[in-house]
Amino acid sequence: MFDPITPLGQTKPEVVTIGLWTITETVDVALASLAARRGRGADVVRLAAAAGVPLPGAGRYEAATVYGAFWLTPEMWMIEAALPEHEDIRAVMLALFGDAASITEQTGAWVRFDVTGDDVARLLERLCNVDLRGAAAGHATRTVMDHLGCYVILRSVGQVTIYGPRSSAASLWHALGVAARSLV
Repeated sequence: MFDPITPLGQTKPEVVTIGLWTITETVDVALASLAARRGRGADVVRLAAAAGVPLPGAGRYEAATVYGAFWLTPEMWMIEAALPEHEDIRAVMLALFGDAASITEQTGAWVRFDVTGDDVARLLERLCNVDLRGAAAGHATRTVMDHLGCYVILRSVGQVTIYGPRSSAASLWHALGVAARSLV
């Protein structure tokens, strides 16, 4: 029997609590990038609305019943959906958007860490230049953490999601832990 390996190289996701924060390796999410093809932006918006796929504006994240999404660039988003229902998320998105969009499987390219607890902004200040103190839930941006290009999503006052390159999962996990321990 085959046991899947998490981005951190384990058979079960890692979870650690350090001080005020719990850092969780989240592995039950499928990802795909969705880019409107030239001249097809209106079609993508119409098809997304019909399928319940949110398409948030610049610097934003939105969640709907089945899908979540965050803005990447004009007319391009990263779509999230639950595994295993969307294990082949690209095929699901192609069925919804047809030739109106270019869709790329992203699940295996990224690691997701969810950080929960009081004052997550204080922890993130040690790692990147994103000002979460004044941000509202749904804020999403790209930044650099420990020399790695990452996405940061403020899901709520006490929960942040960080997407980083899967190939550097251990480095990002280490950086999060070091930052948390430095504040304890």
